[in-house]
Amino acid sequence: MKPQRVRAAAVQLSPVLYSREGTTEKVCSAIAEAASRGAQLVVFPETVVPYYPYFSFILAPAAMGKAHLQLYEQAVTVPGPTTEAVGEAARRHGVVVSLGINERDGGSLYNTQLLFDANGALLQRRRKITPTYHERMVWGQGHGDGLVAVDTAVGRVGQLACWEHYNPLARYALMADREEIHVGMFPGSMVGSIFADQIQVTIRHHALESGCFFVNATGYLTTEQRQEIARGTGLEGALGGGCFTAIVSPEGVLLETPLTDGEGMVVADLEMSLITKR
Repeated sequence: MKPQRVRAAAVQLSPVLYSREGTTEKVCSAIAEAASRGAQLVVFPETVVPYYPYFSFILAPAAMGKAHLQLYEQAVTVPGPTTEAVGEAARRHGVVVSLGINERDGGSLYNTQLLFDANGALLQRRRKITPTYHERMVWGQGHGDGLVAVDTAVGRVGQLACWEHYNPLARYALMADREEIHVGMFPGSMVGSIFADQIQVTIRHHALESGCFFVNATGYLTTEQRQEIARGTGLEGALGGGCFTAIVSPEGVLLETPLTDGEGMVVADLEMSLITKR
């Protein structure tokens, strides 16, 4: 029997740079905190484990080889220690978890979204279909088999990453598959406030058009992290802004105040009858 009300938490998280283990530990701690606040669904940012490849946005291809290999070494294998730890945290706290990872498979990296059910089972592993712009230097192409909604303990969940939300056919596939809760994730901390404005427009529009709830999480970089990634290029300013962690109703309404700076989480109750009303 589907729940009539679902409490969701969208987590704005700063990764532990260069550490899969460290970021995974932060993710599991955030799951516990969200569960203590009554959350039944917890959503994390795009490729937050071990960290989004922010370096690829500001470094020339000839200068990013070392950073790329460092990301490869810290990336997540599926299954592996990270999936075991997050699956166990989901099971222990009885929550559904959506997590963005850099997935290592063979000699390639992929932008992957994982969906764990409340019993800890890994229900979905989908890869971003087409990496965006600079991301194509880092990640391989995904494929369309993940463009389906999945039945979970909180309802029917569909997932897309970042600029996949500007792909009308990808969005329509999930609408047609009757998603009830849409999970979105973005890297945050890039491009500035215009990125946050774009995120708000697209998530509110998708919720309204699909007639579903939209739970969206973005990443966050501290001032020190931006300086560390910029590595003396003077481009740390390009790694600021861009955060918009929020939860939207099927009527396109922001259910709580969005989080646009710092770490934290947005928590809101999803009244599932609004889907039918819409």
